[in-house]
Amino acid sequence: MKRYFAKRALVLFGVLMATLFLTVLLVGSNMDSILKKGIAIQVRAEIVENKELMSGFAGTDELNQYIESQIEKRTKALGLDEPWHSPNRIGLAMYKILILDFGHSAFLTSDSGSTSVGDIILEKMPRTILLFTTATVIISIIGILVGAAAGSKIGSKTDKITSSFAIISSSFPVWWIGLLMIFTFSFWYAIFPARATPLIPPTDPGYVVSLLYHMTLPIITIVLIGFGTWAYLVRNFMAGIMQEDFIFVKKAIGIKQRKIIFGSALKNAAPPIVTILALSLSGSLGGAIITEAVFDWPGMGRLYFEAITLMDLPVIIGATYVLTVFFLVSIFVSDLLYGYLDPRIRTG
Repeated sequence: MKRYFAKRALVLFGVLMATLFLTVLLVGSNMDSILKKGIAIQVRAEIVENKELMSGFAGTDELNQYIESQIEKRTKALGLDEPWHSPNRIGLAMYKILILDFGHSAFLTSDSGSTSVGDIILEKMPRTILLFTTATVIISIIGILVGAAAGSKIGSKTDKITSSFAIISSSFPVWWIGLLMIFTFSFWYAIFPARATPLIPPTDPGYVVSLLYHMTLPIITIVLIGFGTWAYLVRNFMAGIMQEDFIFVKKAIGIKQRKIIFGSALKNAAPPIVTILALSLSGSLGGAIITEAVFDWPGMGRLYFEAITLMDLPVIIGATYVLTVFFLVSIFVSDLLYGYLDPRIRTG
């Protein structure tokens, strides 16, 4: 198991480094120009705000020369005087991304006013995890229960309803269902707010309660879209296992159907179910862009949408890296659980 653990960790770390390298290559030239513009803006702002320093210049020519010299010094200090594709620059960029040093956003800020990409992501990530982890857990519980019931009785009414609902729910895009839910429960019946962003500041004592109330409608929408497909997948896993010989033996000796389904069949279907659950948790974070944009939920998805709209490359790079890490960690955890649940995997 230790050898299996080490092997999977090395493989996934290699994937992460390859992803970082490709990211730096794809956005290197644009990122270079953004960083240089950011230095120029920052230097000019600092000099203008320093009234004592401004009063010491004889004219605009002397001021401009001083500004250019300061920009040049900072550019060299950050290594931006070398071409963006040089090995030193690429290595430094990968190192900074690896230690979560994404720099500063060009256009976006956190609720506290910080332009640090790390601060912005740390502020948005918990909200996305709260929304989509809660929804994924609800989806998996309902899907497993319904799917197990459907898979144990192929051709029954439960099986037919589950299969039909899975096809229907997966056929509609989440943004369309989201708009219908907003129209029905926000404008027609006025039960939930149309915007999922609380109107009170995060420092308010009632912010947490308000946040949970505002996330109710997005959770209902995500669950409606997702649990049918989950149930259908579990149903297919269960349908195959229910035809195994050991299941027929358990039935023959008089073990109750419920105990067979949830004690034996579902346990044997656990490895693929755990894998899908782990991938669903990470995939839901990456697929949050449309859902959060529709409901105006203040999380990573809406941050991604705003960053892409404004072409804020530092935020795009930071968000991409964080979501990639989450995805790789979920794969790693699912591999370990798969190896633990199925000894054939770790010994093969």
